[in-house]
Amino acid sequence: QVQLVESGGGLVQTGGSLRLSCAASGGSFSTYIMGWFRRAPGKEREFVAAISSSGSYIDYADIVKGRFTISRDNAKNTVSLQMNSLKPGDTADYFCAADSGPWRVRRGPRAYDYWGQGTQVTVSS
Repeated sequence: QVQLVESGGGLVQTGGSLRLSCAASGGSFSTYIMGWFRRAPGKEREFVAAISSSGSYIDYADIVKGRFTISRDNAKNTVSLQMNSLKPGDTADYFCAADSGPWRVRRGPRAYDYWGQGTQVTVSS
């Protein structure tokens, strides 16, 4: 059983930056694909980014590519999401999730075994 706890959300103006962190405990963190998803009010949960267990492979949704950076530290059991050039459309609850694989289904939320409670990000215009 893996527990995931997100932090770092908040209110930021358009063009600003936030760094989300997700701390994992209770499992073999270094064996999991880690993903970030978000759910905006009234919308479905959507894929944001994923990183393979070793960090060798990274994938981004087109809508955040070039603005967001995912990274992980297996020694500290953490995964982060650096978000730059934020837009009002990025307003959402952000969730980290752990997936035992395979990499080819990383964009699908159903592939993920464990989820955090989420952290809220609000981007004001």
